[in-house]
Amino acid sequence: QVQLVESGGGLVQAGGSLRLSCAASGRTFSRYAMGWFRQAPGKEREFVAAISRSGTSTYYADSVKGRFTISRDNAKNTVYLQMNSLKPEDTAVYYCAARGGITSMTVDEYDYWGQGAQVTVSS
Repeated sequence: QVQLVESGGGLVQAGGSLRLSCAASGRTFSRYAMGWFRQAPGKEREFVAAISRSGTSTYYADSVKGRFTISRDNAKNTVYLQMNSLKPEDTAVYYCAARGGITSMTVDEYDYWGQGAQVTVSS
């Protein structure tokens, strides 16, 4: 069982930056691939970024590539999402998620989810 708690959301102007953090409970954090997803009002939850268990491999949605960076600190049981050059279309609730095994970009393949953090980008 893994419990995930996101923090760092908020309101920012277009072009600005935010960093989301996701703290995980338990001693086996390094056994889980981690992902960030987002859901805008009226839309389905979509993949944003993912990172392998060791942190050596990362994956990004085309819409955020070059602007967002996912990283993790296994000693702190935390995964991060650094978001730069934010756009109004990045406005959404952002969720972190964990799955045992290899990294995935598919919502349904994740086992554990955080409660979400609101990110609002004003134009």
